Amino acid sequence: MDQHQTEQPAGEQAKPETYSTLARTSGAILAVSYPILALSTGVRSLYQLLLKEGVTNYLPPAMSGVAALFYLTATIGFTRRARWAWWLSVGVLGLETLLTLIVGTLSYTHPDLIGHTVWRHFGEDYGYFPLFQPLLGLIWLFWPETMRAYGIRWRRRLLG
Repeated sequence: MDQHQTEQPAGEQAKPETYSTLARTSGAILAVSYPILALSTGVRSLYQLLLKEGVTNYLPPAMSGVAALFYLTATIGFTRRARWAWWLSVGVLGLETLLTLIVGTLSYTHPDLIGHTVWRHFGEDYGYFPLFQPLLGLIWLFWPETMRAYGIRWRRRLLG
C-alpha cells in the first residue's frame, strides 16, 4: 500500500493545530488588550472624578472606574493558569457583558442618567470593544484547550 493512501488529507491534520494556534493567539491578544482598555478607561475615569471641572453627575465616571477594575480582574484569568483564576474571569466577564448590555440600553433610553461612560452606546467611544471583548474572552475561556490548561473538566451527569 502506498504511504500517501494511508495518510489523512493535509486539511484534516491541520485543523486541530490551527485551532490550537488560534486559541493561544486569542488568549495572548486578550491578555494584552484588556490591560490597555483598563488603563484607558481607568485614566478617563480618574480624570473625570478628580480633575475635570464642572462634573455634576459622578455616576458615569464611577461606572467607567468599575469597568476598569473588571478589565484588570479579567486579565488575571488570561495570564494565570489556575482554576480559581478561570472561575474569577468567567464571573467577571459574564457580569461585564450583562452590565454592558444594561448600561448600553439605558444610554439610549435615559441618556442624561448614563452620560459618557465606557459602556455608553455599548462601548461606541471605544470601538465597541466593551461589547464584544468580554464575549471573545468567554469564548476563549470555554475553549476546550483553554479549559484543559486551567484544569477545568466538564462532567456529564446522567439523569434518572
